[in-house]
Amino acid sequence: MPDNTSHYIKPEEAVTLHGLFLERARRTPKAIAYRHFDTHREAWLSLTWEQMHEQVAHWQAALLQEDLAAGDRVAVMLRNCPQWVMFEQAAMSLGLVVVPFYVVDRPDNIAYIVNDAQVKVLLFETEAQWQDLRTVIGQLDCVQRFVSLEKIARNGTPRLQCTDEWLPPQAVLQPERERKRDELATIMYTSGTTGKPKGVMLSHHNIIHNAYWGLMTFPVSTHDSMLSFLPLSHAFERTAGYYMVMMSGGTVAYARSIPLLADDLKIIRPTILVAVPRIYERIYNAIHTKLDQVSPLQHKLFTLTVDVGWDRFEYQQGRGAWTPKLLLWPVLKRLVADKVMDRLGGALRLSISGGAALPPKVSRLFIALGLPLVQGYGLTETSPVVSVNHVEHNLPSTVGPPLEGIEVRIGEQNALLVKGPCNMQGYWNNPAATAAMIDKDGWLNTGDTASINTSGHITITGRLKEIIVMSNGEKVPPVDMEDAIARDRLFDQVMVLGEGRPTLIVLAVVNPEQWQLFAQQVGVRADMPESLQDTRVEKQVLHRIGEQIREFPGYAKVRRVLLLSEPWSIENGLQTPTLKLKRARVIARYEKEIAHLYERR
Repeated sequence: MPDNTSHYIKPEEAVTLHGLFLERARRTPKAIAYRHFDTHREAWLSLTWEQMHEQVAHWQAALLQEDLAAGDRVAVMLRNCPQWVMFEQAAMSLGLVVVPFYVVDRPDNIAYIVNDAQVKVLLFETEAQWQDLRTVIGQLDCVQRFVSLEKIARNGTPRLQCTDEWLPPQAVLQPERERKRDELATIMYTSGTTGKPKGVMLSHHNIIHNAYWGLMTFPVSTHDSMLSFLPLSHAFERTAGYYMVMMSGGTVAYARSIPLLADDLKIIRPTILVAVPRIYERIYNAIHTKLDQVSPLQHKLFTLTVDVGWDRFEYQQGRGAWTPKLLLWPVLKRLVADKVMDRLGGALRLSISGGAALPPKVSRLFIALGLPLVQGYGLTETSPVVSVNHVEHNLPSTVGPPLEGIEVRIGEQNALLVKGPCNMQGYWNNPAATAAMIDKDGWLNTGDTASINTSGHITITGRLKEIIVMSNGEKVPPVDMEDAIARDRLFDQVMVLGEGRPTLIVLAVVNPEQWQLFAQQVGVRADMPESLQDTRVEKQVLHRIGEQIREFPGYAKVRRVLLLSEPWSIENGLQTPTLKLKRARVIARYEKEIAHLYERR
């Protein structure tokens, strides 16, 4: 637990998420709250907590004009920006329930959520978003006001206004309604890899308790800064990258985009990084691609740095013995490790990974190079953090011990069960799904299988539902196999199939750079699409896959492979906004090719 937590806003002082904002503005009005890039001025701008307080008043006044009742739902579909916070804080000051959308979500999905939640006001950003919304406008009758940040021509749509005309020029923030900690604050729709999304109901106390005890696992000061780039519609970013920072008094800078992330890291020089494993994996792959191009001596120096750095970490954690080679660390740090850390801004003192499992090889590299990287675990239904490693007691193979006040235990089929003040109130309009998730004693079934060691650290071992049952009755864990196959840098994305079949096949999206090198080695043209199906290529690829899955049982052998060049993405509907694979959609997209693979077997 941190030594100095006096600057944290305690749950009883905040009570609600708007109360948290008001208390922060009262305590540190002149401190920088947010930094963002203004595309018109081509410059980074800052907003103090006092200025944020003033701006929230205008958004509150605009919402008051809509004659909404406490408990009504309003939605926000913006990239991460100060206006996201302004809109939400104004809404919560009036007792409204906020429904966040991913900006890249499909129109039909938006229409479903809008109607399920009966959204009254929808805030969005761009002309392009409006054109998408117009394709389903006939399904959005419950929305009484569409509000855009950009100036958009109404074209006979009286329900549409831009913020320039919707926000009144003069406003004073009206006092918050009576604060009720257990009142519904937000409905966060899980993206869902199958079926329709479900609306997770979280109260003010659910989130505030989670943010506070998350902070108590590691120190965050008023001098800390964070670069925010995961969508605020993602529960992990919303709690860790918004409410936790507000609670501790740090500063948040909003990244311009993922393609510009490397530049923004160098400009902002954050001290804290919150990210999903995919971000760390991209940096890891970039490092190793570069290593393939350096001299053997430089490669050996890098390998030595990682080995010494890891031994140093284990020694600091009290799990390894001191050895003379640790004396090499200051030199190796200067020659190698610092150069990698400079790519992350050069000022990081804490990095948190969550949202999915972080591959051991990736965490080992970053930790060995001197980045204090801790892995946590949670889900939207738990507000979202269940557990997180402590910097001083970091077991990278685990997701840490549970937060204070959260109970965990292992249930039937080794399912991880969670109970505590962070558990959701239930699924919106879906009592059957709620009952299936939370039992009568309040235990929430995460759907993940796990083990818990003697120190309370949780290790996630798999998913209950993600099991392939082959026609011979053998069972295969596809995610574990996919993770193993993806260790080969030739593959960017992997999917294992075989449900009800006698053998397994793999669909794999190749890494463009690695494919160029591989094609050259095999003797085919990388720029010819048919090369991906060349029999020589398939033979070599199956051998490489076999090397990666040697630890699996003999029956878990991959017989055929379909190589693809087009990534599975949010844009083409094959990934959820949280970057999870939509298995059913991938199967449907490549139905004919999959059938052909089995016919040829």
